[in-house]
Amino acid sequence: MSFALPGLIAAAATLAILFLWLRRAAGMPLDHANDRSLHVGAMPRIGGIAMAGGIVAALPLLSFQHVPMPILAAASGLFIFSLADDLRPLPVVPRLLGQLLAAGVAVWGLGIPWAVALPAMLALAWMTNLYNFMDGADGLAGGMAVIGFGAYSLAAWAHTPELSMTCMAIAGAAIGFLAFNFPPAKVFMGDAGSIPLGFLAGTLGILGWREGIWPAWFPILVFSPFIVDATVTLWRRLLRGERVWQAHREHAYQRLILAGWTHRRLVLAAWVLMAAAAVTALFARSASSALQAGALFVWLAIYMGAWIVIERRTTNRNPGRA
Repeated sequence: MSFALPGLIAAAATLAILFLWLRRAAGMPLDHANDRSLHVGAMPRIGGIAMAGGIVAALPLLSFQHVPMPILAAASGLFIFSLADDLRPLPVVPRLLGQLLAAGVAVWGLGIPWAVALPAMLALAWMTNLYNFMDGADGLAGGMAVIGFGAYSLAAWAHTPELSMTCMAIAGAAIGFLAFNFPPAKVFMGDAGSIPLGFLAGTLGILGWREGIWPAWFPILVFSPFIVDATVTLWRRLLRGERVWQAHREHAYQRLILAGWTHRRLVLAAWVLMAAAAVTALFARSASSALQAGALFVWLAIYMGAWIVIERRTTNRNPGRA
């Protein structure tokens, strides 16, 4: 019971915050539709604030003995910085600098050797950003948080219960958020939710590897549905000479929606993919090196096949698309 209790409290508190705040229907930051959006009009983006409140409610049950203080400070700073961005959008450069600073603090707190500090910092900054990029369809980012941090929690329980319960609180807060974000969404996560979640997915993933809880590939496979879509999309746009910092609708999930998929169909398919990747990672992490390599190869083939199918179907639906 102690394993699940932080998640239950975080879920209940997040639910209560959203329920009470949405009844006011005023004084909320709004997400107005732009070139990247798959919705119309304006939608409250208070999910990240509610999730933070849910995690705070679970704090009496949590111990951060195994989480370096610089990671907690950087995550809190990113939340405040991203909340300011939700209230009044900031230019790209200050946002990126803030994320790089948080990544640098995390790298220092994790004790990563200087020889690999810069690549690690850039990887964390990318993980922070890509989670935000993938937060564009109802239920998508919330579902990834439940499954991803839930997998972290299950993997860490036998080795480090304190870290496991922290991850469970994050997953629980995401469950509470999903009650209002499942299609059709009544609320969005906002940068105050997606940015800290991406940062924590990366930093806790590295922390678990440094602590010997899981192999280095484990967090990458767990969050691979987001990592693959965002990274392949970035490279495609770079190769086409596009301005990658501008809003767009080129991600695989966005193209499927534009090709006729409903938000509900998309998110249910995405959840199946996320769960399958997480389950594979959980079972393979203790297997032989050969089986681990085989599992990763299978998933590489799955993503390559899925991307080819999506490319053909969305291009056929939109023949004028470049």
